[in-house]
Amino acid sequence: MSYPMVVLALLLGGAAPAAPRRAVFASGDCKDAALSSQTKALSDTLAARPGENPLSAADLTERLFPQPSGDFEDIHRQFEAAQGQFYEAHYTRSAQLLDEVLRQVVRLPVGEARWKLTVDTWLLQGMTLRSLGRVKESDEAFGNVLRLDAGHQLDPDYYTPSTRQAFDKLRKELARARKVKLTVKSTLPSSEVFLDGRSVGQTPLALDVLPGTYALTLQKGEALSFPRRLEVRGEELPLLVDLAYEGAFSATPFPCLATSEEGARGLSHAVRLGGSLGVEEVIVVRLEGTSSGPKWLAATVINVEGGQKLREGGFKTRGLDAPVDSLAALVDFITTGKTQPSLVVAQPDLQPPWEQPSEPRALAVSELRTAPAGTSGTRVASYVALGTGAATLVGAGIVRLSAQSEWAELQKNHLNANGRVEADDETGRFLVGRLERKGQLLTGLLIGSGAALATGAVLYLVSPSTPPPPVTLGVMAGPEGAGASVSGRF
Repeated sequence: MSYPMVVLALLLGGAAPAAPRRAVFASGDCKDAALSSQTKALSDTLAARPGENPLSAADLTERLFPQPSGDFEDIHRQFEAAQGQFYEAHYTRSAQLLDEVLRQVVRLPVGEARWKLTVDTWLLQGMTLRSLGRVKESDEAFGNVLRLDAGHQLDPDYYTPSTRQAFDKLRKELARARKVKLTVKSTLPSSEVFLDGRSVGQTPLALDVLPGTYALTLQKGEALSFPRRLEVRGEELPLLVDLAYEGAFSATPFPCLATSEEGARGLSHAVRLGGSLGVEEVIVVRLEGTSSGPKWLAATVINVEGGQKLREGGFKTRGLDAPVDSLAALVDFITTGKTQPSLVVAQPDLQPPWEQPSEPRALAVSELRTAPAGTSGTRVASYVALGTGAATLVGAGIVRLSAQSEWAELQKNHLNANGRVEADDETGRFLVGRLERKGQLLTGLLIGSGAALATGAVLYLVSPSTPPPPVTLGVMAGPEGAGASVSGRF
């Protein structure tokens, strides 16, 4: 083999596959300081590993909510600098500064202050461009004001008669121009709609607007939609904004998706967020447990393109800071799949401890009393086996009931005409996986119930004949679950 080929083989043999681009964010109570602190610690531990390049918290926030270069006062001072250049007849420099102001003002919080600064910037840009002989571009700048405020009047103390005349002529032309019917709906009713920072009404909203590019934002209370650059064209443009999902994201103190949802919808939100961020995998970090005592720090790795849950593990923690060794072990599991004794790894057929109720309820026999004299041990064992079999049968019923709603959801919204789930339907494929696991659990419970009942019957037949004790089997069912109990004198 020639020398160049040897070098090439060594280079190829030593090349390691690049790690997938990942984003780490918290999920749950976004105001929980321990959740934010430990999610940040996990993200920092992941970023410190060789070859890993997760999206930083700053980059993550910038992709969803681009931030201005300064606060409102900073941007307003930039506008005043451009205004000074205009009055000194430095029109080219003024136009350049105004372009930068417009790039920044669109990132400011929506509301009256932003709208006023936007209007002032567009009007000054219109006069600057007119002074440079760029009349068509000047009309476009003036038109940006008139399209959302057709009654706007220019102050004669600041604008020349010729400028006011051109502005009024443009107003009449735009009034006759073709409009586009824009309809905006939100998953949170009565959400306030902002175009270019100005409030134009509440959802559901229908407006006739001029064609063009607008900055759209929806808000309700603290919930704020991702900012959109809206291209308005054609005869009508319907738009639905999932503000319940977008408004659940908060950037501080660490990127977090506030949700109490579990199962398919919670995973769906995480996958959607990963798609918005443009990453391959998302790592969702949760802190589960009671208000006092240790909690579980759990991390779930999800493939964004396919929507599959790849790995899930966690460990017990207490306080604001997680143990360094446990964090390192969890990050190692996230990136390589290797487990360590300090971790609990979620299994397909078992509910992990961080998903279990904080106050578990008894589902079977809660108390077993000592058998009184006169009742043989074999007969007591038969009663226990029969009661266990009955309780296990009830457990199978519980699993069957819990799968009912998921099966109905799958049939209604996720099966095509051939009775199959589409390849790009991540929620449907997640439901199929859940139903398969519950089916396996149901089979195991039915087999166990049959074995217990058969054992109890055999023990009863071979035990000495004595009057049967009073035994009560209680079964309870409700919207939150079901239970069974066996009681009596043995």
